[in-house]
Amino acid sequence: MKRFVEGEDRSQGTLFPERLDDYIADDNPVRVIDAFVEELDLADLGFDRVQPQATGRPGYHPASLLKIYVYGYLNRIQSSRRLERETQRNVEMMWLTGRLMPDFKTIADFRKDNGKAIRRVCREFIDLCRSMEMFTQAIVAIDGSKFKAVNSKDRNDTKASMKRRIARVEQHIERYLSLLDDVDKDEPSVRDTKVPELEDKIAALKERMQQLKKRERDVLAHPDQQISETDPDSRLMKKGGMGSQVSYNVQTAVDTKHKLIVAHDVTNAAVDRNQLFPLAGLTQHTLQQDEIKVLADRGYYKGRAIKDCYDAGIQVLVPKILTSGSKAAGRFGKQDFHYEEAADQYRCPAGEILQRRFNTVEAGNVLHVYFAPVSVCRNCALKSQCMTSAQRRIRRWEHEDLLDTMEQELRNTPDAMSVRSQTVEHPFGTLKAWMGSTHFLTRRLKNVRTEMSLHVLAYNLRRMMSIMGVVPLMEAIRA
Repeated sequence: MKRFVEGEDRSQGTLFPERLDDYIADDNPVRVIDAFVEELDLADLGFDRVQPQATGRPGYHPASLLKIYVYGYLNRIQSSRRLERETQRNVEMMWLTGRLMPDFKTIADFRKDNGKAIRRVCREFIDLCRSMEMFTQAIVAIDGSKFKAVNSKDRNDTKASMKRRIARVEQHIERYLSLLDDVDKDEPSVRDTKVPELEDKIAALKERMQQLKKRERDVLAHPDQQISETDPDSRLMKKGGMGSQVSYNVQTAVDTKHKLIVAHDVTNAAVDRNQLFPLAGLTQHTLQQDEIKVLADRGYYKGRAIKDCYDAGIQVLVPKILTSGSKAAGRFGKQDFHYEEAADQYRCPAGEILQRRFNTVEAGNVLHVYFAPVSVCRNCALKSQCMTSAQRRIRRWEHEDLLDTMEQELRNTPDAMSVRSQTVEHPFGTLKAWMGSTHFLTRRLKNVRTEMSLHVLAYNLRRMMSIMGVVPLMEAIRA
């Protein structure tokens, strides 16, 4: 084979065998994984079997199994069976584990049995980044995204799906009853053959109907009126313009400076409205800052949560949800009425004054109610553009001044929402690309949280290697 680059003879022996370390370059990312795990106090983090048993067969050290998982998620290999194969053929994995080859069951059990400890490892890396002063701005963007659960849509029962299934069985029963009536007109010999067969089918369908009605009662008795069979914690959720699928709602808070995922959580709540304060509070605790700024989209807008954030020293910027029925109908909305703080009154588009008349309580919130005399509204030239009733009333939450301050801050920073989308949506795209067109591999919320923590740890590791470089990051870890 002249004029080609030739390889070595496979059967050729060598006098001085190469070291395994010779195959791993100094700037290979696998060295970062090794350095990071070796610096962890696994016992303090809560890993099982850090101290070996005095008797019995020796087990694998948790550090070796943790390295396997971090390497796997960093290289888009999440399956325990695929990780088992990688330990047998991948030189980087051989170097990382010292040629250990645990079977897939051992690998899978490690993730299942050490969920809390693995989640703490993810936080340890964020603490490392904080100690390296990666979060000096203390500005984060938060968002949520739906990640498919292992539960298929066919094995998720809701109030609507149960009605459809019951209706389908009813149609089958009616069809067989109609056939039974038609058979009565046939010859006796034909009738004697077909009638028992049809009656058996009808009996089976009626039994199926009873099972479905019992299942429907169970679904209606469930708090959110749906039951997932494969993964009971997963929920049917709408996913943008892609219909709905059984999913988990992954929440992330991403640093606007370096695009690192500072905090994350996995919930089975379909909407984001109740996630603002928990995630913002977790972010503040992680950053160990008295004051931080949080950017979020209008899906997080909730007055009580915004106040809780401000009380905790968290400045939030969330666009207001425009839910005014009057505005949607082409009439004046609340935003068209100007609030005069000094006099505690509203001025309507016609220039009339709406005074504060009384207070009311709705869902635990104290609301101030403002309106003008009926005679003023009745004779107003703009009445047709304002109301359909005899009088227009405006309700104002007792802490609405906080919301007004936030809206003014949003107007002063018009690029805030652009920064938010550029910051927080990219990590979701990256994580989903790494996962491929698949779903979470584990079941139950606590296990899915562990799986997501491994994804986030891998993302942050890759991001830090891109920012600093492999060798400087290793030096910082060891320091």
